[in-house]
Amino acid sequence: MSGRGVRLGIIGCGIMGERIIRATLSLDPELITLAALWDPDPRARARLTDEMPELPFVDHAPDVAASADVIYIASPPATHLGHARIALGAGRAVFTEKPLAVSMEESQAFLEMVDRSGLPAAVNFIFASSPAVASLKRWLAEGVIGTPELLEISTGFAQWPRPWQMDANGWLSRRAEGGFTREVISHFLFLTRRLCGPLRLGSASARFPGGDGSETAIAADMTAGELPVRLKGGVGTTDQADHNLWTLTGTKGAIRLRDWSFAERLTADGTWVGDPEAPSHEVARPMILQGQVTKLAAMVRGEPHDLATVAEALEVQTVVERILTTG
Repeated sequence: MSGRGVRLGIIGCGIMGERIIRATLSLDPELITLAALWDPDPRARARLTDEMPELPFVDHAPDVAASADVIYIASPPATHLGHARIALGAGRAVFTEKPLAVSMEESQAFLEMVDRSGLPAAVNFIFASSPAVASLKRWLAEGVIGTPELLEISTGFAQWPRPWQMDANGWLSRRAEGGFTREVISHFLFLTRRLCGPLRLGSASARFPGGDGSETAIAADMTAGELPVRLKGGVGTTDQADHNLWTLTGTKGAIRLRDWSFAERLTADGTWVGDPEAPSHEVARPMILQGQVTKLAAMVRGEPHDLATVAEALEVQTVVERILTTG
C-alpha cells in the first residue's frame, strides 16, 4: 500500500454511511480515500450525488470489494453477515456497524469467519475515539474517584427512533433488528467493558409494545469485572431527543459522561463540573468519526489502533440480547 492512501469502500449510505463519507473526505487522501460506494436505495445515491457528484458509486455490492482495501458495512443488521462474507472472501478488511448480526448464532459465525480469515476487522463503537472518554480515562488513572464502587447508566428518549433516524424507521422501530438497547445502550456497554472489565448480566427486564415494535423500557443489574452496574432506559422519559448519563462513583468522588460528549467531575459542593469549552455531541461527532477513520487506516496498514474488536462487540451483543429476551 506504499505511496497511496487506504482505499475505503462503503456498503450502506444512510445516516452512518454518509457520516463516514464526510469524515473520510475531510482527511488527507494520502491517508485514506473513498474507492467505491453502494446502496440499494436509488434515493440515497441521488441525495448524496446531488451534493457530491464525484462520489464513486458502483452498481452492485460485490463491486465494492473489487475496488477497496477495507469495507465499511453500514447497512441494516440483517445484511451485515452477508456483506462481511463477501468482503472477507475477497481478502478485504472489514469495519462494521453493530450489532454484528441479528442472531447470536450469526454473530458467533461472524467472529469465527473473521478469525479464520486472519484479516483485520473492527466495529464502529465511537467511544474508542471520544475526547470526553479520554478525560474519563485520565481521571481514573489519576485516582480522582478512589476505588470504583458503582456504575449507573441511564438513557432516555422523547421518541424512538430519534427524529434524525426516521428514514430508517422501517427496521429501527422493529423488535427483530432495532430498538434503543442495540442502537444506543450498546455504546455505553462497550465503554463499560473497556474501562471497567468483562460484563456479566444478573437480572434484567424489558417492556415491549404490541406487535413487533422495539422495546419501550429496559432495566438491568450486572457487573463489569467486580463493579456493580445498574442500567435503565426508556422511551417517553424525557423531552430531549436523546439524554444519557454514564456515572461512575468511587470512594473519593464521582465522574460521569453526559449526553455523549460532556465529561464531568463531581465537586465537593455537589456540583458537576466539566470543560466549559467542550463542544456538544453534534459538534464533536465529526471529529470523533475522523478519529475512527484515521484508526481504520492504521488497522489496514497493520499499525496500532484501539478500535473495538469483533470479540468485544460480540460480548456487548450477548448482554444486549439477553436483556431483550427477558421481555
